[in-house]
Amino acid sequence: MATIKKDIRALSKEELRVFFESIGDQAFRGNQVYEWLWSKGAHTFEEMTNLSKETRAHLDAHFVINHIEVDSLQKSNDGTIKNAVKLHDGLIVESVLIPTESRTTACVSSQVGCSLDCKFCATAKLKRMRNLNPDEIYDQVVAIHKESLLYHDRPLSNIVFMGMGEPLMNYKNVLESIEKITSDEGLGMSPKRITLSTSGVPKMIKKLADDAVKFKLAVSLHSAIQEKREQIMPFAKSFTLTDLRESLEYWYAQTKSKITYEYVVWNGINDTQEDIDALVGFCKYVPCKVNLIEYNPIDDGDFQQASQGILDRYIQNLERNRIPVTVRRSRGKDIDAACGQLANKH
Repeated sequence: MATIKKDIRALSKEELRVFFESIGDQAFRGNQVYEWLWSKGAHTFEEMTNLSKETRAHLDAHFVINHIEVDSLQKSNDGTIKNAVKLHDGLIVESVLIPTESRTTACVSSQVGCSLDCKFCATAKLKRMRNLNPDEIYDQVVAIHKESLLYHDRPLSNIVFMGMGEPLMNYKNVLESIEKITSDEGLGMSPKRITLSTSGVPKMIKKLADDAVKFKLAVSLHSAIQEKREQIMPFAKSFTLTDLRESLEYWYAQTKSKITYEYVVWNGINDTQEDIDALVGFCKYVPCKVNLIEYNPIDDGDFQQASQGILDRYIQNLERNRIPVTVRRSRGKDIDAACGQLANKH
């Protein structure tokens, strides 16, 4: 029976060094291979040209490199690019390149499908099939960096974990991927340019604070009234606003890092003065800013974008209370690449 080869990127640099010693080679070969895998993004052992053919053949006999492939690529009229990313087991996730005048952002996925059940999100309609491995997350970033250079003539500047899946439900792998992305032996990107967006898992937000992470935190809020939030995001029955608030107060006490609240305003759902007052009240617990997001319908159902007049009322009330607020307009809507639209139509 054929032996299943191990994915070499699951090994640490030290484990690679030990492997080479175990076959009678020199430990520093492990450093060379590690550099090829992470810094240089090699997808085959043949690319590792400073290793002998014999050494490459030896690696090939023991290991595989389970790299991703961009299965298809769609370009939006506004320059946004959506990738259908094929994983080694044939499953597909989506990632997005979002260009503006001043930056290029990679929106990456952390799960195949999603663990949660937000009613307004297309990804939530897919069952969660599995978590992504650290290297699969890393590869999405590398692919978008290359596309940014190719199509926009500049390197990738920012990363948001806002693609498919709930990052905090894949905690270990997401943090390992960020460690590789920010490492000098990986992509060397500043953690300040990375934002992890969560629907709000209090226990894991506290763990982020305890682990002293340096990246930014965004919370998908959408209502500061418990009953309404449960209607929009049913899992919020288990993760209440009270628990969420406590975890965010803990986060700020530990990290001194501001929270971003992501907030979509829907017609007839969270468009009253009561909703606005509740959000203003919630914002006063922890230093924060509010990102009002233009909604991208996924069907003809209950969730429809509120009028500009309602958005203006939100903005006026937040500004009156000295709470920073921005409005995020949709990008890539024409190719279903906008916020909440990643539905994996393959």
